[in-house]
Amino acid sequence: MKPLLKTRLAAGAGILAAILLLFFWLRPAPVPVDSGKASIGPLQVTLEAEGVTRVVERFTVAAPVSGRLLRSSLEEGERVDIAQTLALIVPPGLNTREFREASALAASARALLGAAETRRRQLEINLAQSRRRAARYDQLYREGAVSKESWELARNEAAVLEKERQAAASALASAAHQYEAAQARVDPRLALKPVAVTSPASGMVLRIHEKSEKVVTAGMPLFDIGDPGRLEIVIDLLSADAVRIRPGQAVLIEGWGGEGSLCARVSRVEPAAFTKISALGIEEKRVNIIAQLEHPEPRLGDNFRVLATIVLHDAAQVLRVPVSSLYRSGDGWRVFVIVDGRAVERKVAIGMRGSSAAEVLGGLRPGERVVLHPANELGPGMRVSEHLK
Repeated sequence: MKPLLKTRLAAGAGILAAILLLFFWLRPAPVPVDSGKASIGPLQVTLEAEGVTRVVERFTVAAPVSGRLLRSSLEEGERVDIAQTLALIVPPGLNTREFREASALAASARALLGAAETRRRQLEINLAQSRRRAARYDQLYREGAVSKESWELARNEAAVLEKERQAAASALASAAHQYEAAQARVDPRLALKPVAVTSPASGMVLRIHEKSEKVVTAGMPLFDIGDPGRLEIVIDLLSADAVRIRPGQAVLIEGWGGEGSLCARVSRVEPAAFTKISALGIEEKRVNIIAQLEHPEPRLGDNFRVLATIVLHDAAQVLRVPVSSLYRSGDGWRVFVIVDGRAVERKVAIGMRGSSAAEVLGGLRPGERVVLHPANELGPGMRVSEHLK
């Protein structure tokens, strides 16, 4: 009996060993995952976008008249004072036909001026005579030599002539101005006199639109004047993001070419959006956000490109978890928590969401490890092989 019992025990042990070997051989291997930790620390919610610098008060000086622009000696970056002459414009002369027309108009205006002067002198003579006649009728009326009606007619005639004399004086002044304007067109001394283009404010020449001598028309931009020491940052955002911006929020300026970040504050959100075509050809409604630097940076100039990070919310101590560990399931957020080498699905409540971390309001404890970038094949209860990041 003993040999038979030993044989059976040995066979049973062999079968059990085979079953255990088959179990360990056929069971799924642990899923390799990256893991992170829920921790207590600061959290910022930010928006990142490109921006450009802009001079706060920029003046575009345009040509006041049409004519030939003389070459200016100014250079870009040069300082100018208010009312300083920036350039000279010589108005164009008249051709033969225009000169003859202008000469005829000047002669007509001179004739009208003479007629107005004659009319005024005639009325002054008539008015003087009417006043003497009215004075005689006053004396005769008091003596009873003339009727009241004759006395009133004499007085009314003097009053009417006074009004006519005043109208004639106004007509004479108008004719004089018209003659002066007509004569200015044919006066060669005035035609060749340059018109000065002056600076509206003190500052620096930011841009010279026309450096060489050329013919310009009235209203053509010639110079951009401004103070590069007073800069603002213009950041354009999607209108859906712009509604989250408030004046006073902190802005970090990076990627400007120097070391470190520059600090700025949102000064205003422009009230109107504009349409911009994205790189994919999609029309987007965007809004300009204006930020002011807290400390001027002399190395920055007008229209420099920068990277702006607008801080929407800032918390010093919150329970946070990497954003890459979150996924949507049903009506809420969930994470996979690693417990004893297995992935356990857990529902969490989320508050603020930053670019790399999110605030956890409930469902996790500090120090718990979570799966980062959970794959589709990962399910609750599955064994995982974690790599802590």
